Amino acid sequence: MLEKTFGLLFFLKQPKNKGEDNRFIYLKITVDGKAVELSTKRRCEQSRWNARAGRAVGTKEATKELNQYLDSFEQQVFQVKRFLNDSERNVSAQGIKDILTGNVEKPKMILEIFRQHNDQMEALEGIDFATGTIERYNISLDHTRAFIKWHYKVEDKPIKELDYEFISQYAFWLKTERKCNHNSTMKYLANFKKVVLICVKNRWLPGDPFANFKLTKKPVEKTALTESELKRIIEREFISERLDIVRDVFVFCCYTGLAYADVRNLKRSDVKKGVDNKEWIFIKRQKTNSPSNLPLLAQARRIVSNYSKHPKCADSGLVLPVLTNQKMNAYLKEIADLCGIKMDLTFHIARHTFATTVTLNNGVPIESVSKMLGHASIKQTQHYAKTQEFKVGKDMLELEKNLFEKSLLNVSGIKKSNSRRSKKLTI
Repeated sequence: MLEKTFGLLFFLKQPKNKGEDNRFIYLKITVDGKAVELSTKRRCEQSRWNARAGRAVGTKEATKELNQYLDSFEQQVFQVKRFLNDSERNVSAQGIKDILTGNVEKPKMILEIFRQHNDQMEALEGIDFATGTIERYNISLDHTRAFIKWHYKVEDKPIKELDYEFISQYAFWLKTERKCNHNSTMKYLANFKKVVLICVKNRWLPGDPFANFKLTKKPVEKTALTESELKRIIEREFISERLDIVRDVFVFCCYTGLAYADVRNLKRSDVKKGVDNKEWIFIKRQKTNSPSNLPLLAQARRIVSNYSKHPKCADSGLVLPVLTNQKMNAYLKEIADLCGIKMDLTFHIARHTFATTVTLNNGVPIESVSKMLGHASIKQTQHYAKTQEFKVGKDMLELEKNLFEKSLLNVSGIKKSNSRRSKKLTI
């Protein structure tokens, strides 16, 4: 906000010893009626001082030099005032004095603000933010720290130095040095952008360095198991208990659509009687905190029953003995090899398999699938329905059957009509 009034006045400071003639020269800065005093660290005899002009009087070289110094001092004040105006900061008498005396606040730093943002998220864990979300932002912070050190050879950078080049170089570094794919790069940059926008809103940054940078993701086809592949995994006999557990947890998620974080925290108390008096799961998804209520299919119920007396489940009240996500995915790759499945089998594929192979391909309406997956919008579910060739083929087969039956009716009608016509001609 610009000032309404602005004034400068050089004056001689009243000394403790009122009889002393040689006095310090001070500058009084007034902005919007609020004034501060600032020492010039120069002196002048009271007898040589013009209070109205705010300058020394005389023709001596020392007097000219003093007045030139005061003129220069005054110009510094106007330069600071212009700087505050140009940077859209509040112009105040105290603010000008602080800059002139070097008593300015410490510049805002990128990593410092990022860390403060993540600390606030951690304080709201389980309230506004899920654990997984906080972990992703901490990884983003680590990437940002590593990039600044790699590219700029410093531990941190002032927020004011953020620009388009920083963003584009950061994206390049994520793809080349961190080997992130395009969509992962966009996710990390989106996390960083949230922190940058906080700086813009607080006017620590004059503009958004992301303004001309596109954070568009490339469409990714969701991979899911076919019915035969899922059956192969279910029927496979393993000699290792750990593979049995991983397979059962994975299959359970294929028939419930639960994500890893949700099945890991799934408690027996989350399984209750639903509106149909059958067993349902009632939870809030950890990722979005949105409700996900779904009935347990027979395949899932059997798995729950098999682990009801497992030591880890009995002691903790958990439904299944879920291993770490890293171990689950490592063992799933082993399971895929043993079952002859030619895909990079990860835990998240179970959720895709539920959405496509188990539900949509078997005629479950997309609205119901969306609700069971805990999606906030049906748009999140629609990408599962885009490439369902099996369902398209099944629907077309049904259409072909209907058309064939209609054609038989038409042929039958034509034959009867021709028969009646033939009888009339004979008569």
